[in-house]
Amino acid sequence: MDAAEFRKRGKEVVDYIADYLEKIDERQVFPDVEPGYLRPLIPDCAPQDPESFEDVFKDIEKIIMPGVTHWHSPYFFAYFPAASSFPALLGDMLCSGIGCMGFSWAASPACTELETVMLDWLGKMINLPEEFLAVKDGQGGGVIQGSASEATLISLLAARTKTIRRVQSEKPELTESDIMGRLVAYASDQAHSSVERAALIGGVKIKSVSTDDTFSVCGSALRKVLDEDKASGLIPFFLCATLGTTPCCSFDKLLELGPICNKENIWMHIDAAYAGSAFVCPEFRHLLNGVEFADSFNFNPHKWLLVNFDCSAMWVKKKADLTGAFKLEPLYLQHHHQESGLVTDYRHWQIPLGRRFRALKLWFVLRMYGVKGLQEHIRKHIRLSHQFEHFVLQDERFEICAEVVLGLVCFRLKGSNELNKALLKSIEEAKKIHLVPCHLREKFVLRFAICSRTVESTHVKFAWQHISQLATDLLKTWEQDHHQQ
Repeated sequence: MDAAEFRKRGKEVVDYIADYLEKIDERQVFPDVEPGYLRPLIPDCAPQDPESFEDVFKDIEKIIMPGVTHWHSPYFFAYFPAASSFPALLGDMLCSGIGCMGFSWAASPACTELETVMLDWLGKMINLPEEFLAVKDGQGGGVIQGSASEATLISLLAARTKTIRRVQSEKPELTESDIMGRLVAYASDQAHSSVERAALIGGVKIKSVSTDDTFSVCGSALRKVLDEDKASGLIPFFLCATLGTTPCCSFDKLLELGPICNKENIWMHIDAAYAGSAFVCPEFRHLLNGVEFADSFNFNPHKWLLVNFDCSAMWVKKKADLTGAFKLEPLYLQHHHQESGLVTDYRHWQIPLGRRFRALKLWFVLRMYGVKGLQEHIRKHIRLSHQFEHFVLQDERFEICAEVVLGLVCFRLKGSNELNKALLKSIEEAKKIHLVPCHLREKFVLRFAICSRTVESTHVKFAWQHISQLATDLLKTWEQDHHQQ
């Protein structure tokens, strides 16, 4: 394919994507395929001779689309949102076209410098304390990671290195492995599984801290487990506090946890993967109060801020804590500006070496929506979640299981877990909308997350009427079955 054909085919692909997104509501949100559906549809081996673009392109609808879950459908209410917008898509195309590997300033100065500035823009939008920004001569700064899971792992590894060095300076007789065996990390019993996975990869113990009746970790619960562990000779070193937990969007109490962590030399990382985008709205910024106590903070513009995956924003108060844990300087990666103090080499801030020019799509979105446009997007989703909550509360057969703060509603039929599993099964089989469940304490709960950029009140109303009708049908057969028993 030469440049002339690329121009022609590129326009066709853009038209196809625009048509796909414009008419996505006409597609069934969840696919009708069984595992292994794809292999029989394509040859066993790659072709020896080149095939035409037309042949490849017509296989998209034939082979790929039947197996796609349509995350951007207005009938998709599962997980949390996956952001998408036309400005972000254009920024991503440009990123792919430039194709740089921005691991150091010298590898592509614009790639590094735009990222530093964009993370400052974003930090200012959510009113992050200045210590987290890359201000002149400051110690902090921001970086784009691939996911919140990576941000948690990076912060845990940096905390591990920092603690080992501190303990060794106080007790030189202890070896690194002596200290490693005693390190312990903490997270809410509602925290995302990626936190436990970070500890697994980091080779350290992790303990769950019990949550209160609002599914939040408070200071007294952390204090209790810390005192027990210190008495047993363990070394607490890391807490991942969650703002907007995955099961029910609850918020750990930062103002209670932060001072404890600071006093005990525990690194506090805040994971606000989903909820963080809402902090661009002043009326939700109080949910971030206490961030001033944290060592690192992360949220995902690729969830709820209209920036396509992957774009996970992470800030640290002391960048030297990160770079001190990961810095290696082989000759082939060195450049003559690196010691100037004026440049950032992001390879020291992350796990991979290579990195895409992800700041471009963030720049496009922030400029083409503006802060006001992004605030309206968030507020609209939150209005729609309260609309759904209102429908649930009007129907005495159902109950709300956690406070609705942002764009997630946790609800269920009053009754057994089996009844609610049966309701979810009938929703899944109908394939009109897509939901996923969670467990809150012993209850099996349905999650209704407002996700799509194009979702409207009509879609939420349709979803509720659909759920309500399925519940009516289910309860009839359920009662008959149970009477017969």
